[in-house]
Amino acid sequence: MWLVSCLAETNRTPFDFAEGESELVSGYNTEYISGGFALIILAEYTSILLISFLFAILFLGGGSSPVFIMSFLITAFTFV
Repeated sequence: MWLVSCLAETNRTPFDFAEGESELVSGYNTEYISGGFALIILAEYTSILLISFLFAILFLGGGSSPVFIMSFLITAFTFV
């Protein structure tokens, strides 16, 4: 249940909106200038890092050790 809700919160594969070719020329891809678009993308990837951090703390033991850092990084890379 945690994994499904994390995927839905971070808009990953089963819950993302697949865009058709006609929608690629409209929407936030063309409406924002490069700075605004970069902030939107950074916000999405920051939410992935936050969810990975919470997952590592809650389910993988937490703490400040190299094992925690590795579990955090592995979890973050599985989302991407």
